[in-house]
Order: sequence, then C-alpha cells, then structure tokens
Amino acid sequence: MPQDRPDAQSRTGFDTESDPRFYAYYERESLSEATLARFRTIKGKLLALASRQGIATQMLDVADIGCGAGTQSRLWAEDGHRVHGLDVNASLIELARRRANEAGLAIAFDVGSATALPYEDGSMDVCLLPELLEHVPDWEGCLNEAVRVLRPRGLLFLSTTNFLCPIQQEFNLPLYSWYPGFVKRRFERLAVTSRPGLANHAKYPAVHWFSPYQLAEYLSARGVECFDRFDMLDVSKFSVLPRFAVRAARAAPPLRLLAHVLTEGTTIFGIKRLSRDR
Repeated sequence: MPQDRPDAQSRTGFDTESDPRFYAYYERESLSEATLARFRTIKGKLLALASRQGIATQMLDVADIGCGAGTQSRLWAEDGHRVHGLDVNASLIELARRRANEAGLAIAFDVGSATALPYEDGSMDVCLLPELLEHVPDWEGCLNEAVRVLRPRGLLFLSTTNFLCPIQQEFNLPLYSWYPGFVKRRFERLAVTSRPGLANHAKYPAVHWFSPYQLAEYLSARGVECFDRFDMLDVSKFSVLPRFAVRAARAAPPLRLLAHVLTEGTTIFGIKRLSRDR
C-alpha cells in the first residue's frame, strides 16, 4: 500500500494514514457498479439543475472534496472538466492518482483538509462533498470553505448523515441515528480506541448528525439556494402513485418531514447566489 508523505500531517493537521482494512474496503467499493451509478446520478442531477438555471456546463472547474479513491473525480474528468480532488487520506490519494494516470486523465489530487482548501476564492464552478461533513469536527468551517471557493452561480453538492432517519451505515449499531448525544460520544471513543470495528475501522468516524433543514438553513444564510432530494427528483419518469407521493411531499411540509424520516442520509444540492440576490 502507498505510504504517507512525511509532511502530510503537518500540512493538514490530521493523521493521514489509514487502517489497511479501511483502505481495502474503499479500494474495492470505489469501483463497484453501485458507486459508479450513484456518482453518475449526482453528476447528472447537478448538470440538469445548472441547465434549468441557465448556467453553462462546458469545461467546469470541479473540486471533489473528500474524494477518496477518486471515482467521482474521474467521471467528471472523462467529460472534459478540470478536476481537483482532495482527501485527508494519503493512501487513497495515491490510489486515486494511479487510477487517473492509468486512465490517461489529468486530475490534480492533493492530500489536504476540507477546512483549509488550497484553492482561491471564487475559483470553482462545482464543489462536491460526498459523505464528508459528518467526519469533520469543524463542519461549519468545511461548508464555509466550500462556499468561499465557489464562483457566483457555482454548484454545490453534499451528502451526509440524517438524524431524522434511524437507518445509517456509519456505525454497526441498530437505530444509531436516534441514540442520545452522550451515548454517541461513548461509541465514538470506542471506535477510535478499543472497538474500531464499530465504525468500519475509519480513522475519523462520524461525529455529527444533521437534518436537511439544518444544513439548508446554514447554507442559505451564506448565500446558497438549496434543494433537497425531493426537489431534485424527475417525477416525469415515475408511475402515477410515486409521482403523486413526491408531489404531495413537496407541497405539504409534514409529508416532506415524514419522507425525510423514511430516507437514509441527507442530500443537498445548491447554487451560490449572486451577491445582489442575498
């Protein structure tokens, strides 16, 4: 397995090594058909959102934050976009570089922290944060950095935990999303000490649990117009009953809340507003 660079921890402030079992899991899962399908769907929805808003989608500057083995980065690069991938895990970054080189794709991969992005203000058209926010202690700083590097009318995607729904994959414990905070803190300590299998041997297990409402409110205050998973569904492809259910959830806040309770994970799509629109 590739070794960490000597200066990586000093530059990121984090331990950039990983448990071999964690690395092996992501090395395998990052190439699965389910992973590829999920990332293709995300890309398609972001580009469709941009098209509806009259935003150009050719030759975009894309930041894939928490890129892991670089699967999502490669999908954007294959379409001709300029892609920058960043992750705190040095071994996965080396894997991402190797796979990109083998595919003949020029992607800039770096070891780094999501709370101190190495990109200029307003330098990105797309910022992707897949399954990242829950693992970063300073989650506000992570979102602030993502908004900072986006250009006006830039696109944001994030996926993370959903405390409204009892189903989750972060900890191997039933109904963990609904555990009280002090119980979660106990299992977080065990996951990084004597019981790493509880969190699938992650170096930084999930420490935050969100709701779509909480994150949409935070981002809206920072100039990002947000859309949740139900806003982004293309109901024209659904049969009559599912189409009715989605439209009902969109129209009635209590039904939307119930739909979030029944849905694993939080998903937010966003557009950074022009300053005059704030």
